[in-house]
Amino acid sequence: MRVVVLGAGIIGVSTAWHLLQRGHEVTLVDRQRDAALETSFGNAAQISVSYCEPWANREAPLKALKWLFDPEGPLKFRPQMDPAQWAWGLQFLAQCNDAAFERNVAQLVALGSYSHAALKDVVASTGLRYDRLTKGIAHYYTSQRSFDDAGGAAELMRRHGVNRKVVTKDELLQIEPALRAFGDRIVGGTYTESDESGDCLSFTQQLARLCRDKGMQSLMEHDILQLQASGGQISAVTVRDRATGLTRTLQADAYVVAAGSYTTALMKQVGVRVPIYPGKGYSATLPLLKPEAASQVSLLDDQLKIAISRLGDRLRVAGTIELGGFDLSLDTPLAQTRARMLVKRIEEVFPGVADTRTPEQGGDPQFWTGLRPATPTNIPLIGRTKVGKLWINAGHGTLGWTHGAGSGKALAELISGEVPAMDFGFTGFERAARGAGGLQLSRA
Repeated sequence: MRVVVLGAGIIGVSTAWHLLQRGHEVTLVDRQRDAALETSFGNAAQISVSYCEPWANREAPLKALKWLFDPEGPLKFRPQMDPAQWAWGLQFLAQCNDAAFERNVAQLVALGSYSHAALKDVVASTGLRYDRLTKGIAHYYTSQRSFDDAGGAAELMRRHGVNRKVVTKDELLQIEPALRAFGDRIVGGTYTESDESGDCLSFTQQLARLCRDKGMQSLMEHDILQLQASGGQISAVTVRDRATGLTRTLQADAYVVAAGSYTTALMKQVGVRVPIYPGKGYSATLPLLKPEAASQVSLLDDQLKIAISRLGDRLRVAGTIELGGFDLSLDTPLAQTRARMLVKRIEEVFPGVADTRTPEQGGDPQFWTGLRPATPTNIPLIGRTKVGKLWINAGHGTLGWTHGAGSGKALAELISGEVPAMDFGFTGFERAARGAGGLQLSRA
């Protein structure tokens, strides 16, 4: 089959790779000059199967209200004159209950485990190197009340096959000695040995090069103008070369939209509405001054809801969710406050270990923002749409790196008429009886 993949982030490139592995002809289209230069560029770097938890839970509405006027609040809702934002918000609120949370966790962990295995297979077959660390993820708590609740979350993950352990402060400091300088503020933590971290940008760009080596046509710096539909199916997609301004029409047997937060607008062109809304995230990447004193285990800070990962001679800190449209600015007072908050926390946790100076002080922090394409459930949309030949692989929220390899593999399997070996609600399919080889799917 000839397949056009729209979007060259971790999701689109993984989809392209697995399609090529199954013998399909692939054309990959993206408006950037290279792969992974938008949402996949500066993420938290974690493969966090044990923390595949949806944003929506019974405590989320009250927390969102509390953080509404806090510029450093982990989840910030910025009301817009946008019906899509309010519709998404109402759907999100409908998921803020225990039954929905447990149901959504089961889906996210199933995809996470499948994806982690797929990632390991890709790495084993290609030998890609991307500052990968397989030392697990530790979650540290500075509030006794929050730590007391950690056991319930860990037990939930264990029920879904993920060994997330509750550990004492002393055990946590043995797991990651770099936290000792901050140890007097830590009350305990959780730890999952099987999780890992690595540079999503490096991985995705290398995988894209391997795809080109396998014959993939790569149309970088091409705007995606129009999905063309005729007779209830996609007949072509029109793209425009940013350098020359020339347009061209691409025809294929299947079209995959993996355009992150911009998937919604593309799908709307052909009458497909998807509940994906952008959540603005921030990160800072800092040079290490004392590499020997820096953390090796990837970390989660419970108080600020941020992630910290070692990437070679750099430290990446990322977090916050800002629901306010497609704004990517870094120069507004709010954006500067949220970016500085990340760097300030690194200096508190690892004093003197990373270069946390501002540019005015002679430092060189690499600040970044990206739009996390989120569904109200946080469960991504993977599968076929109601329009013939049109497939979707989007809506991964903060878990694009965690779910990327498996999402690409699963969609390639579906397009090829295969059955992904996991219990997941694929878009456009309904579940039937479970067989020895995994779920048996039929068209919805």
